[in-house]
Amino acid sequence: MDITHNYIEKGQGEPFILLHGNGEDCSYFKGQIDEFSKFYHVYAIDTRGHGKTPRGEEPFTIRQFAKDLLCFMDEQGIKKAHLFGFSDGGNIAMVFAIMYPDRVCRLILNGANLDAGGVKRFTQLPIEIGYRIAKKSAAKSDSARQKAELLGLMVNDPNVKEEELSGIRAKTLVIAGTNDMIKEEHTKKIAWGIPDSTLVFIKGNHFIANKNPEEFNRAVLDFMRI
Repeated sequence: MDITHNYIEKGQGEPFILLHGNGEDCSYFKGQIDEFSKFYHVYAIDTRGHGKTPRGEEPFTIRQFAKDLLCFMDEQGIKKAHLFGFSDGGNIAMVFAIMYPDRVCRLILNGANLDAGGVKRFTQLPIEIGYRIAKKSAAKSDSARQKAELLGLMVNDPNVKEEELSGIRAKTLVIAGTNDMIKEEHTKKIAWGIPDSTLVFIKGNHFIANKNPEEFNRAVLDFMRI
């Protein structure tokens, strides 16, 4: 692999990998790492081109990030792990579970979406406009290129077909905020498409894990004990 992931590691037991959202890093999970590490061996990793993990030369796509995760697990000697992904991290976890079903124990998808159509329009429209502007300047400016790559993930990815969800074999928790930027019916569609899934809504917006960690963590750990 052309990159080495930066990550936070804490705890003992079954591997539990945390995947942050677009433009963030592993510090997003400051409200989860200590709590989850009481029961699991937690790895909170910075995705390619995020935080302290270098960009590398491979494509900047959700599917590439899923391949990166496979390499990370192989490097760490992790044969199978629980995955918890937030937002674009949820999309990475979802795609990974479709591509490598034998490598996933339990799956937690928080604020994930199948495609750009799953995002509420008042949120998605500025992203699309910003992407078009940044893309025009990408050849002349490194900052514009980086911005275009990040926004491009939310415009062009993950493009998962609804029927692909049936390939996920892990017991899955689909969890979102009651006022999430992801459409409620879209979140429900993801849950209904995964054969062995549980759907939970928590009062709050897209960032419920960060803003309401106690209730969020309780929902996740209750699911993990089922």
